[in-house]
Amino acid sequence: MQLIDGKAVAAQIKKEIAEEVAKIKANGGKTPHLAAVLVGHDGGSETYVANKVKACEEVGFRSSLIRYEDDVTEEELLACVDRLNNDVDLDGFIVQLPLPKHISETKVTEAIDFRKDVDGFHPVNVGRMSLGMPCFLSATPSGIVELLRRYEIETRGKHCVVLGRSNIVGKPVSMLMLQKAYPGDCTVTVCHSRTPNIKEITLQADIIIAALGVPEFLKGDMVKEGAVVIDVGTTRVPSDKTKSGFKLTGDVLFDEVAPKCSYITPVPGGVGPMTIVSLLKNTLLAGKKEIYR
Repeated sequence: MQLIDGKAVAAQIKKEIAEEVAKIKANGGKTPHLAAVLVGHDGGSETYVANKVKACEEVGFRSSLIRYEDDVTEEELLACVDRLNNDVDLDGFIVQLPLPKHISETKVTEAIDFRKDVDGFHPVNVGRMSLGMPCFLSATPSGIVELLRRYEIETRGKHCVVLGRSNIVGKPVSMLMLQKAYPGDCTVTVCHSRTPNIKEITLQADIIIAALGVPEFLKGDMVKEGAVVIDVGTTRVPSDKTKSGFKLTGDVLFDEVAPKCSYITPVPGGVGPMTIVSLLKNTLLAGKKEIYR
């Protein structure tokens, strides 16, 4: 069993991005600029956005953080999106999800200029991704695919089972694993809460991508010998072993599943760090106008 070290891969990619940014600056080019809009004080969102700001500093990007209380109106937030769309200095921005119940996430996502949608959530980017066209790839699926590439894990002709059908991970990663490309060329099965025989299906899988958000859902008896397991889950569960009183738990019961795997990602330190570097990669592409002029 080999542990897939997302932290180490992310550090390497940050180094590569920082070198490219240094060259851009040395040649008199524009410093890539990423903005994040944060509504309210959700703990997970606060941490994630703080990590994004820190990562921008590490690679030499400019970053801006725009904060609103959770009583901000939908109109105010849409007006902010409009301002950012028209800010010529800004290469890309994200509106951190989830948003308060009174704001339509769909409306906000659709309002973002797809040429600045470095989260890869806009229908134009999702559509282009499904067609295999150049686009901003959704950050977590892009990070998963990059881990498979960097570890040279064979995907061609393999059976990939994706657990979960969310718009943020399950659907896009299933499309990426299906593409005529490497990583890709898989036979893909998507399982979800209405799938009756999940264990039967996961036992046939060469690659399992667990993105259900159900702690320790995937057990040892659900995985065949030699499978590759990518754990996307990050649920905070109470713990008396940590200072904070909780720990991050994946969708995989690691101690049972790991001994059967050829490769497996840990939680934390697997997919998580890759999500942020994927966002940085998209911002760099946006700054260089490599996808959209």
